[in-house]
Amino acid sequence: MNLPKFTTLGCRLNAYETEAMKELSQQAGLTDAVVVNTCAVTAEAVRKARQEIRKLRRENPNARLIVTGCAAQTEPETFAQMEEVDAVIGNTEKMQPATWKGMAADFIGETEAVQVDDIMSVTETAGHLIDGFGTRSRAYVQVQNGCDHRCTFCIIPYGRGNSRSVPAGVVVDQIKRLVDKGYNEVVLTGVDLTSWGADLPAEPRLGDLVMRILTLVPDLPRLRISSIDSIEVDENLMQAIATEPRLMPHLHLSLQHGDDLILKRMKRRHLRDDAIRFTEDARRLRPDMTFGADIIAGFPTESEEHFENSLRLVKDCNLTWLHVFPYSKRDGTPAARIPQQINGTVIKDRAARLRAAGDAQVSKHLSEQIGKTHHILMENPHMGRTEQFTEVSFTTPQSEGQIVTAAITGQTADQLIV
Repeated sequence: MNLPKFTTLGCRLNAYETEAMKELSQQAGLTDAVVVNTCAVTAEAVRKARQEIRKLRRENPNARLIVTGCAAQTEPETFAQMEEVDAVIGNTEKMQPATWKGMAADFIGETEAVQVDDIMSVTETAGHLIDGFGTRSRAYVQVQNGCDHRCTFCIIPYGRGNSRSVPAGVVVDQIKRLVDKGYNEVVLTGVDLTSWGADLPAEPRLGDLVMRILTLVPDLPRLRISSIDSIEVDENLMQAIATEPRLMPHLHLSLQHGDDLILKRMKRRHLRDDAIRFTEDARRLRPDMTFGADIIAGFPTESEEHFENSLRLVKDCNLTWLHVFPYSKRDGTPAARIPQQINGTVIKDRAARLRAAGDAQVSKHLSEQIGKTHHILMENPHMGRTEQFTEVSFTTPQSEGQIVTAAITGQTADQLIV
């Protein structure tokens, strides 16, 4: 009797939920199963999920193969029709103990092969599912799920549902437990983090949650925020950036493009100047602030001039860590119906140029740190990360999970050296 094997594709939130599913499946007594937690962010992600499923079936011919996650939610029939798949469960169902109890019942007439309900009808998201996902130094806390926006390129709302928030009290209690366990850094995660609170009484904002955490958990050394939508940042979050040294000076921005016309066609809520203004304001409040960003190359109708605006945005916002996404036509999204799709070779070339610009920004950032002293959270004996999430390599072993103060003496292509 073997414990289930789990494979995670896609985002950090998926990885968090995989850890929760491991606990739920073990509590239910599920054995001899393989679970694939899929991603649906691009058509390529779905293709990779199908490829992974076939590989896992070859490697585990006698195990039951269960598919879940965003691709299973948005395309249940795609996976139900695969001969390698025994069961398909949706994003809501995968977080329910009853689902895993049914899976543990050996499918003897008790469990439907496809369990995927309407995600748009879900009004709550589960909090405090697990304590301690991540490395032994850094823990991730899910505070929000789903998205109320409908960007024209994005399938994720149909996989995750509408925005739901975990109440602040639940979040604070979980972080207190994590600090008691010895974690020195907590990262707040969600699908659309800056929408946190809109569905809660009194409609608090993300900045309110951040200030509450820092006030009520004084022993937490470091709080980090994952990806945010800069146009939705509230006054309290800006106040926290300005006054709270325990809030790490690193923000990943959902920018997507640098041209106003393309941003409008994407149905984004900001314009180019809004992004530039936000990064300038944040740096004025916190001079050591660094930014990452998501940028899409090759959105339908994107001309060379439009693309050049994205390329210039990298320097105009002084971005450091780029996540570049070659546009991928996603059936079911408005962008997929735009007649003027961009040639794949052009998309690949533009993505490469964006990545090269990002590499140059990383090199610039690294060189600027030489001679500076940083407080570095050790992820393993020889590697830690600065407050700005920059990797630092140590020759002398350090204690994993500890915050080490050290001066930077050099750099490689992608790391600092102590």
